[in-house]
Amino acid sequence: MNGLDLRFRKQRIRVGDNRDHALRVMRGRLVLFQTIAIVGFAFMGLRAADLMVLQALPTVDTEKGASLRTGATQDTEYRRGDIVDRNGVILATSLKTDSLYVDPARLIDKQAAADKLAKIFPEYTPEDLLKKFNMPRRFVWIKRGVTPLEQEAILDVGEPALAYSQEDHRFYPQGNLTSHLVGMINRDGKGVSGLERGLDAQLAQQFTAQDVEDEKAEIKTTLDVRVQHVLHREINKAMKSFQAKAGAGIVMDVETGDILAAVSLPDYDPNNPPNPNAPEMFNRFSQGVYELGSTFKLFSTAALFEFKKVKMSHRFDARKPIESGRFKIHDYHAEKRILTVPEVFMVSSNIGSAKMAEMVGTDNIRSFYRDLGLMDAPPFEIKEVASPLVPNPWREINTLTTAYGHGIAVSPLQLIRAAASIVNGGNLVAPHLIAQSFEDEPTYIRVVSEKTAQNMRALLRLVVTHGTGGSADVEGLLIGGKTGTAEKPSKTGRGYDRKRLISSFLGVFPIDAPRYAVFVMVDEPKGQARTFGYATAGWVAAPAVGAIIEAMAPMVGISSKDASERKDPAEGLNRYISLKGGKH
Repeated sequence: MNGLDLRFRKQRIRVGDNRDHALRVMRGRLVLFQTIAIVGFAFMGLRAADLMVLQALPTVDTEKGASLRTGATQDTEYRRGDIVDRNGVILATSLKTDSLYVDPARLIDKQAAADKLAKIFPEYTPEDLLKKFNMPRRFVWIKRGVTPLEQEAILDVGEPALAYSQEDHRFYPQGNLTSHLVGMINRDGKGVSGLERGLDAQLAQQFTAQDVEDEKAEIKTTLDVRVQHVLHREINKAMKSFQAKAGAGIVMDVETGDILAAVSLPDYDPNNPPNPNAPEMFNRFSQGVYELGSTFKLFSTAALFEFKKVKMSHRFDARKPIESGRFKIHDYHAEKRILTVPEVFMVSSNIGSAKMAEMVGTDNIRSFYRDLGLMDAPPFEIKEVASPLVPNPWREINTLTTAYGHGIAVSPLQLIRAAASIVNGGNLVAPHLIAQSFEDEPTYIRVVSEKTAQNMRALLRLVVTHGTGGSADVEGLLIGGKTGTAEKPSKTGRGYDRKRLISSFLGVFPIDAPRYAVFVMVDEPKGQARTFGYATAGWVAAPAVGAIIEAMAPMVGISSKDASERKDPAEGLNRYISLKGGKH
């Protein structure tokens, strides 16, 4: 081989090598471009799915929103449980409704849509809606729970960007009547007050269609809507009659602790609630604490029987006010004489009650109040429950004043619980709103002896037959009770204001074998000409309790026809009485 042939062969090899290298480079670039294209198209596909499917669903951070996104089947569909009264009357339920939302990116004419929708929904201005339309989102709520009439008007807007999502809407058929008991939920379906808040987790669990059919998706309460209506009506009537600021009341089974009714006025409509800070949102029967005056004499007198074993004939000198340092304890309507135990209770003597407490002693009085649940917040299914205001430090003067309800503030719920625990025979009851079933007989804590309970039932009856609670009496029903009139603390922070009263009455019936306790409190009533200018409990709250008992008795199976077969527990006290009290 000559030199020319060798050079040619080497050059051909180099050309072949370059061509193979170029093919490898081109093949690599082609694979790269294909990969980029596939990734790009995949991203575009996912984005399109996100826009068309996922973002078309409500983006609310709730359990319900999660079920929408995960495509829960009909058998496991989210449904908040119903709340019903003891007879199955619906207090709260969930209804399927349409809620309006918008995809702002698809709006044809934002200004025109805002103008038209503002006419349909008065709660919005066009400017409010424009702000929503300009939000950097593909999903914006307009209104939840749109009515059929509103839907018809929305069709005329002609905007394809407007659409509906079906969701549960919480509805309260009883409206104002049970607002503070049942409470309500917020827009995200979370309970914010009442049983809706206290039992939120239980109400918000998932229920199957069969659960709903079998009534497993409901919570049964101890409430009786009929009794609730009576209580609401009579407290409202008393407030209007005496131009009062507010009122509250409770009806409770003294044996079981079942709450049949509880009212706080003013109230609100949970279907259209006011501002959360509005005064009508405040729950006065369990969240408010008040100095409830002479109703506390029920407890100080019971302590006297329990610790000192005194007889009804025991006497207390009420001729002069009690002076302790800068404090002076006097009677509202002074008898200025020596009184027996029944007379002290019947005429509601502050002097006599203070001397009872002094006789019992500070340590015993404090421990007795604590045993009755008057020193701590009671357990309850709703969370709007306040702790009492008790003297701290507790001095000897506090022992005297708390004997007649001065210087200690409790809720109506606490007071009726303590009273029921005495009159029922001495067993401490726990107030509750949820119906309970006991396989075994419940175990009670005894707070007073049966003898003390009998004595207090007799004294409570005496108050109605001869004392300050006469206007609560109903023929044939043997009602017992205790009045309480207390001055409210002065707005200046010093002393008490005689013109601002809390007038209350505790009624128990039938008093010979108690079944129910009824408590009514009226805040700042004003005296009327027909009451000779008085706004005390005997004029204000006692008649309301009498009317409530008279109306509810047939509802709970208690008839006045049985009165002839009953023995009046106050009959044996006549020999200890030398006067008859008035309606103060």
